[in-house]
Amino acid sequence: MNAAAPVADAPDLVPARMVADFAYCPRLAYMEWAQGEFAHNEYTLDGKLTHRRVDTPSGDVRANGGGASENGEVKIARSITLSDRALGAVAKIDLVESDGSKATPVEYKRGSPPPFAPGEVWESQKIQLCLQGLLLRRNGFDSDEGFVYYAETKKRVRTRFDDALINRTLDLLNKTRETASAAEIPAPLEDSPKCPKCSLVGICLPDETTLLAEPSPERSAEDARRMYPARDDALPMYVQTQGAVVGKSGDNLKVSVRRETIATAKLLDVSNLSIFGNAQVTAQATRELLERGIPIFHFTYGGWLKGVTAGMGHKNVEIRALQFRTAASPERSLAIARRIVSAKIRNGRVILKRNHPADPTPLAALDEMKRLRRRASKAESAQTLLGIEGAAASAYFARFGSLISPSVAFDFRTRNRRPPKDRVNATLSFLYSMLTKQAFASAAAVGFDPYMGFYHRPRYGRPALALDMAEEFRPIIAESTTLRLLNNRQLNPETDFIERAGSVALNQNGRKKAIRAFESKMDSLVIHPVFGYSISYRRVMEVQARLLSRHLLGELDKYPAFATR
Repeated sequence: MNAAAPVADAPDLVPARMVADFAYCPRLAYMEWAQGEFAHNEYTLDGKLTHRRVDTPSGDVRANGGGASENGEVKIARSITLSDRALGAVAKIDLVESDGSKATPVEYKRGSPPPFAPGEVWESQKIQLCLQGLLLRRNGFDSDEGFVYYAETKKRVRTRFDDALINRTLDLLNKTRETASAAEIPAPLEDSPKCPKCSLVGICLPDETTLLAEPSPERSAEDARRMYPARDDALPMYVQTQGAVVGKSGDNLKVSVRRETIATAKLLDVSNLSIFGNAQVTAQATRELLERGIPIFHFTYGGWLKGVTAGMGHKNVEIRALQFRTAASPERSLAIARRIVSAKIRNGRVILKRNHPADPTPLAALDEMKRLRRRASKAESAQTLLGIEGAAASAYFARFGSLISPSVAFDFRTRNRRPPKDRVNATLSFLYSMLTKQAFASAAAVGFDPYMGFYHRPRYGRPALALDMAEEFRPIIAESTTLRLLNNRQLNPETDFIERAGSVALNQNGRKKAIRAFESKMDSLVIHPVFGYSISYRRVMEVQARLLSRHLLGELDKYPAFATR
């Protein structure tokens, strides 16, 4: 394995919440605080609602008697931030009750206390509360106990800051700082009941990482639990109408033509926005999309991806540093590229076997592609691998035309592009562009720079990593969707295309049909060939991006490319 080199020092002040997360799961703490990962789920959103009242700063507390009111009542202050450089910690305390020099922190939590230990709180919450008490002490207060208020039971549970708890808290504070400084991600929890409720489970991939990193005869890869939704709640939005304007209205995107609303979509339901040709996005809508981390993809009228408008980018600097370091290493880049190309050839063979008519069978092409796949897995240079991929593509596309039903009016002789010269190639090129867009979004969501690849070399304006990630999915998504559109007569060769000066492209009506078929494919469920659970192709592409990051971080010896069964 290749351990990650440190890319940043640990923070001077470690947040108390980070130490609490470390007590709960060291990997969770590292991912949230060192890599900048975060995602909401029903539990975090519920917790956010629980904190609404105490998140609004109010009241004041001061040591040396300043905390007592004139009539002897306890003073209350909400959302108080305290820090101490000698301790090396900072905390935002939900609520502080003070009486003279005595101060008591109160932490608000959703849920309920542990049922197996009456009168106790969960350890991570105890650690967080104790560190808040230590910070109060450092700021001149006496603080010997605190409370956790549980919203579900509407009751407080007391925690006393005894020597054992203080020593445990200080030990975890030091370990948290050391882990962040080492820039080495902790191993995932193994078969832990904590994982299914964690908001980062779809990012962490604990079972998947463990099964791939530590194969064991006692367990199969299909023992992985799918602990996140099979499909995404948010989906891409496409705007093709020429002259359309995408604006913001409350929490919705509104598409208008000549000030007449033709479509609306909730911002929560949008994962990315694609604009074709002469369509625009208002400044207000752009700002809102960027704040929410929703990228805007800009296509030409014919469907060529020309640019991306994105926000500040993912906070995970560590993964980008490793990405650039790996891309600069011909040996490590080639190892990843070999697995990508091998998987692409294998998936192409699957398409030929599934779709070719029974007679004649494409045995020669299948045998040739099998031979080339083996060669690709051992290619000694990027140039050799490029030649092998080209030979496999020639064998594959030599048979691709026979996968198209003779009853439809589409003729395919060879693959051509820039520009496509026939209707089949026009459809393939458009769907490749859609696939690259999705790969770009998946790479950016993980924290990669989509322009620095391992197989495709950097070139001005070319999203090389997105092209890398799209390779293994070209046959099973773009090419299979093309066959479906043609053989099911969903595309009309007369009315869904435009031809100019020998080049062919889908027109607006044809693109609408192709987008609908592409999104249907991306949303369809597939049994993951390694982990055995059902998951959408859109999720698969994200999982692959995250597994690539696990390889770069040194957790996986090899990048596990996706090859369908």
